[in-house]
Amino acid sequence: MIVARLALQSLRNRWATVLLTILAISVSVMLLLGVEKVRSGARDSFAGTVSGADLVIGARSGAMQLLLYSVFRIGNASNNVTWRSYEDIVSRPEVAWAIPLSLGDSHRGFRVIGTTPDYFEHLRYRGGQALKFAAGAPFDDLFDVVLGSDVASRLGYAIGDKIIIAHGAGSLGPRHDDLPFRVSGILARTGTPVDKSLHVSLKAIEAIHVDWRSGSRIPGQVTPADRLRQMSLPPRAITAAIIGLKSRLQVIGFQRVVNEYRAEPLSAVLPGVALQEMWGLVGTAETALLGVSAMVVVTSMLGLSAMILSTLNERRREIAILRSLGARPGTVAGLLVGEATLLTVAGIVIGSASLYAVLVVARPLIDRRFGIDIGVQPPSTTDALLLLAIFIGGMAAGFLPAYRAYRMSLANGMMVRT
Repeated sequence: MIVARLALQSLRNRWATVLLTILAISVSVMLLLGVEKVRSGARDSFAGTVSGADLVIGARSGAMQLLLYSVFRIGNASNNVTWRSYEDIVSRPEVAWAIPLSLGDSHRGFRVIGTTPDYFEHLRYRGGQALKFAAGAPFDDLFDVVLGSDVASRLGYAIGDKIIIAHGAGSLGPRHDDLPFRVSGILARTGTPVDKSLHVSLKAIEAIHVDWRSGSRIPGQVTPADRLRQMSLPPRAITAAIIGLKSRLQVIGFQRVVNEYRAEPLSAVLPGVALQEMWGLVGTAETALLGVSAMVVVTSMLGLSAMILSTLNERRREIAILRSLGARPGTVAGLLVGEATLLTVAGIVIGSASLYAVLVVARPLIDRRFGIDIGVQPPSTTDALLLLAIFIGGMAAGFLPAYRAYRMSLANGMMVRT
């Protein structure tokens, strides 16, 4: 207790330097814990892009390629899945629901997704959250389109606006100018690729390509929209499908059925497993960032040690007086280690409290802007281990000054230097 009171009094006498040191430690704590929070939040948001789906099926390809073009709308499929095969697969008794996806067209750089109303009913993200409409409703007419939140906000669309879809994924592809779509609904923000997509019916995808062959319009052939509405227009093929099964125990067996499907070569992947594999490839940056943050903490600990060490010369007489009053060398050394520990604890408390205050304010902004949901939960086991490492590092930072003070003799402290 006496050593702690002496340490507090000594720190109070050097309050300006102490405040700057605490500030440096608290900023490093905020940075290290903040990177860990963002890292875990980004991983959870990434893994929550598709929630509740058991399998994603598509043409025979790699798991990551299938996941990239079907879930993240990146790249293109090597081949399509015929509608007959899709109906055959989803008609099996193990299937609870299925969402067909047809990709290939675009609008001003955003992907157009052909699907069914099951998309809005069964698609889940981030722990089972359902899609919600910020305005309007799902497509009803043949030429209705539902926009993701980013599409609507960036392009300034509202309910009832007309848009033109372009053929192909490129922004310079030929346009379906004769068949404009009406915005029937705008989805609420999800922080997933849904926000950057336009959604139309599978029948609409077929309708806009009635007068097209091999990627080009048939010269002189124009089918009016009213006539297209009267046509049956069954889908000929889809790009991929998201499937939910009645029991998770059936996943492996059903995956084998799809992979061994004889009518055409297909692949079925478990989205959760594929997402984790993909994160393993793109998650190297998080490790590097965490390493940089750790170096910032080490730098602050070195600064703490240097601050205490630099004051030893000014405190020679103080230490000598303590020695003359009966303080042992170990007591003086303990005083300096105690000061370093108190500064570290203060930095940890202030840094942690500041981080949570920032998270409470910035969490909705980060979610809206970057699609990363950073949970404001009590410190996790990883957080506790990081804070313990900082605490031990702060104590260790006081060992060198303590050793110097331990070796400092009483006569050295009383000596007048000129």
